[in-house]
Amino acid sequence: MIKVVLLGSGNVASHLANALASAANVDLLQRYGRSERNNSFFDSGIPFTTHLNALQKADVYIIAINDDSIEGFSKSVEHLKGLVVHTSGSVPMAAIDNKLRKGVLYPVQTFSKGKALDFKLVPLALETENEDDYRLLYELGTSISDVVIRVNSSQREKLHLSAVFANNFSNYMFLTAKDICDDHDLSFDILRPIILETAQKIMNTDPLIAQTGPARRNDSKVIEKQLLSLEGEKKEIYRVLTNAIKKRYQR
Repeated sequence: MIKVVLLGSGNVASHLANALASAANVDLLQRYGRSERNNSFFDSGIPFTTHLNALQKADVYIIAINDDSIEGFSKSVEHLKGLVVHTSGSVPMAAIDNKLRKGVLYPVQTFSKGKALDFKLVPLALETENEDDYRLLYELGTSISDVVIRVNSSQREKLHLSAVFANNFSNYMFLTAKDICDDHDLSFDILRPIILETAQKIMNTDPLIAQTGPARRNDSKVIEKQLLSLEGEKKEIYRVLTNAIKKRYQR
């Protein structure tokens, strides 16, 4: 059994807690949080503490907190003897205090409190300083996910950057589309099928091939008409994306 202590109370921590608690060869000994505020999102059967000096001895300690807090927080747990990993996609492994055995377990997924997902389908990007620690982290990773890859810090940062484009920026496009619908008394629900079809299409098709629309067709009349109908930020976004698509497919 791999003994694990989870440090954090946010979205990532709550989903990790569920996955770890249900893994056959993992013993989730304890979780830590600064307060009991988010305890309702966690299984009440998992022992909980707000005191770092009360942390149990474990094989792996998982820091699942805000990116900006990782470096400072790791200094407060420099007494730990197990492998200490953070879950960030963009924070270097070196941010963890040098007194600790360090690594990274980065779940490549977007998480929301209270929204269940199958953690077995969540890709995990792993990084450690040495082979022994990697074997331990790999065993833990494969206990909760069917998709585990090894990366270095540079690769992980680029993976996180690509996820920002694929997830965060695309969601902002959905929000922009909703704003346009709201402004013209249209229901955003009308767009949900096309959003779903777009996402499902790229599961089996290269995005380069899947691209459609007026910019892909270089339909200048439609482009100009739509530009005239937009103002401010929306107009600039439309122009930048249209030019980028046109340039890509003119190659």
